Amino acid sequence: MWNFRHRLRLAVYAAALPLLGLTAACGASATAGGGTPGQGGAGAVIKLADPGNSGPLAYAKREGILEKRLGAVGARVEWGGSYASFTATIDAVRSGSVNVLEGAISPALGYLANSRDIKIFSFTDRVTAKEAPYEDGLVVPASSSVRSVRDLVGRQVAVNKGGRGEYLLLLALKEAGIPADQVERVHLNPVQGASAFATGKVDAWWAIVRAYPEVVAKGARVLVHGRDLPEKDLNIWAARTELIDRHPEAVRTFLDVLRELVQQEKDAPERFQNVFLKQGPTAVSGARLAEEIAKARHQNVPRPARQADGEYVRAVAGVFRENGVLPAEVDPWNVIAEPDASGAPSSPAPSASPAASETAR
Repeated sequence: MWNFRHRLRLAVYAAALPLLGLTAACGASATAGGGTPGQGGAGAVIKLADPGNSGPLAYAKREGILEKRLGAVGARVEWGGSYASFTATIDAVRSGSVNVLEGAISPALGYLANSRDIKIFSFTDRVTAKEAPYEDGLVVPASSSVRSVRDLVGRQVAVNKGGRGEYLLLLALKEAGIPADQVERVHLNPVQGASAFATGKVDAWWAIVRAYPEVVAKGARVLVHGRDLPEKDLNIWAARTELIDRHPEAVRTFLDVLRELVQQEKDAPERFQNVFLKQGPTAVSGARLAEEIAKARHQNVPRPARQADGEYVRAVAGVFRENGVLPAEVDPWNVIAEPDASGAPSSPAPSASPAASETAR
């Protein structure tokens, strides 16, 4: 049904161009970060943040894998700058420097509550293996008198605003039966959070991603991990909506390559570490290298989005809405791009969604 409606809209739009004094070329130039409109992938430009020194995309960049695979469908890749967080990458999406980005549901919600510029086309299921290294945690100084989440009442906790750290803290407080307003949330990005924690300006910090193993290595004590909670904040890949609508084949090709490389990284994680530099600030060694290899071995492969994933979006948004973090409701059906019959992501018609009607109720 969606494909029919989409073709109908395009036909109406094309017919109207002469009346509006416009040309197809004008329409193409107005496509923010999506490339020239075309069938499937032709003319598309996949714009990615710099992948750094490790992981599947770093390996793909070094080997020119995306250049080859996207070229086969008439698309190409552009590698951009480095960004400290999902929020910073979103600013690059607004400016058109990036049109495909990775993150988690939580930091994407603030943007999705006010805009339909991006859609989620891939989710990665949670790691549940007990032997897998932890990737986040609520930490306190080793000498702190705080021994449990309940001891945080009246204390200051650093979290990334509207992101995974804030979501997990709110969830942990809810599980412990503590009203959220009894703990002061100090909104800091990961770099600021590390500094505030190290200098004693906050009592605790929910450290995530690379900040977590670093602070634990320095002696911080962990109160609780995200894996200890009934959390629903899956990792995601999202893209500009017009890229998905105009060039679904290019997005599918990108996801296919990503899935293949993540599986390769699981099988042989050593090859995906220190991809460009073996020494220097971006290189890891010793215990850190061993931990990154273990994480890679236990990770799950990203998969195409599906309608059922709306429940993850709804759950995370619900925690934020309960605590006044999210300014508006987020309809999962409006922010998820499911594959069509060909396997390429497509933006569904909201009126056709059971999830949408559920949200309306």
